[in-house]
Amino acid sequence: MGIKLRLIIMNFLQFFVWGAWLITIANYWFGTMGWGPTEFGAVFLTLGIASLFMPTITGIIADKWVNAEVVYAISHILAGAAVVSFPFITDPNVFFWVMLVAMSFYMPTIALTNTIAYNALNLAKLDVVKSFPPIRVWGTIGFIAAMWFTNLTGNKSSENMFYISAVASLILGVYSFTLPKCPTQQKIVEKQSFVKLLGLEAFKLFRSYKMAIFFIFSMLLGASLQLTNMYGDVFLDEFKYFPQFADAFVIEYSTIIMSISQMSETLFILTIPFFLKRFGIKKVMIFSMFAWVLRFALFAVGEPEGFGLVLIILSMIVYGMAFDFFNISGSLFIETETDNKIRASAQGLFMMMTNGFGTIIGALGSGIIIEKYFTIRINHIDSLLEHFGGTKDSKAILHFLRDKQIEVQESGALDKIAEIRDWPNIWFLFAGFALVVTVFFTILFKHKHNPDAIKEFNH
Repeated sequence: MGIKLRLIIMNFLQFFVWGAWLITIANYWFGTMGWGPTEFGAVFLTLGIASLFMPTITGIIADKWVNAEVVYAISHILAGAAVVSFPFITDPNVFFWVMLVAMSFYMPTIALTNTIAYNALNLAKLDVVKSFPPIRVWGTIGFIAAMWFTNLTGNKSSENMFYISAVASLILGVYSFTLPKCPTQQKIVEKQSFVKLLGLEAFKLFRSYKMAIFFIFSMLLGASLQLTNMYGDVFLDEFKYFPQFADAFVIEYSTIIMSISQMSETLFILTIPFFLKRFGIKKVMIFSMFAWVLRFALFAVGEPEGFGLVLIILSMIVYGMAFDFFNISGSLFIETETDNKIRASAQGLFMMMTNGFGTIIGALGSGIIIEKYFTIRINHIDSLLEHFGGTKDSKAILHFLRDKQIEVQESGALDKIAEIRDWPNIWFLFAGFALVVTVFFTILFKHKHNPDAIKEFNH
């Protein structure tokens, strides 16, 4: 088996593991388990917490003591062991801690995937710049494949999604032991300071106004990155509570519809060199930020049928620009603006601000806000009738009660409190946040476009 094919398999499984549950966990959380938004925000908080410290720790281990492919393999096996326990948890607070364990082992493997691939391609004397992107795109394909598999097998609200992910983790973990050896580099010496050991010297970049503004807005935009992963699928799924949409294709195959976002990613990646050379990094990042505004606003006005469905599809398409233009152009900005002695640390700081602090702000903040301001709680059949506009929408009430597994008592009271989320206003709020970030970034971030700095860029 050729080295490219072996690395394709690794990348495919790397993101298949994540795609099996990342987009659909909200259906399990809200629909199957009936847990609340605040706790759900806290669960996604684990992605950010793990991104703050675990990649650095595993990077040190792989640099000094244990081969990267061994660290990678063990991490996936341990992450899969944590994920397989999810279906047995009945308390959302316990779920948080087990998820934190799972993410602490999984998140570092994203960076290790690149390390192992670069090493293997160099050993094979292949051009990394030309060879790696076609290999990496199979990671996105793996993510899409997992989403489709979870949806088409009827498991988008089922605990089986976790079993699918865990099995893939185990397979990848065992498979990784067969990959070309990626030996330690002995880069760490005893006299290194603690600051240098953890790559914290990049924080001195905050002394520069331009870099400080860049990192602050990276964090703020990072808060948007996980919002559609967190809530997109359950938003589409909850249209089933309304009779006019109960049998819509979008509801039954919501995860497949969501996968259009990942398909869009693969296409927009190809346009980045043109946009960067033509418009420059600042404008490309502004395009990304405005795309986030459109992503959320189109969700707010979209519906599962007719023109509303067109708007939802458009939201999926602009996601590619929103995600790729910010992440890749931001990474290139750091590459061209920082000293090569701290460049790797600066890239790590960029990821820390977006996937770490940004995810923490987005996950925790959105959960609290949705719980407090956009969740309607109903404990009596009359209030349910009122919400759905009276008896003329009784079919919607039956759908709602059936899917929530709620029974009406003789007194008209429900056997438990029912919850309905106000999705249009939730998405408008997110769109407003992204718009404010866009406006202030446009005003405050100062950068002159230099085509020569990126003329050699290719992806």
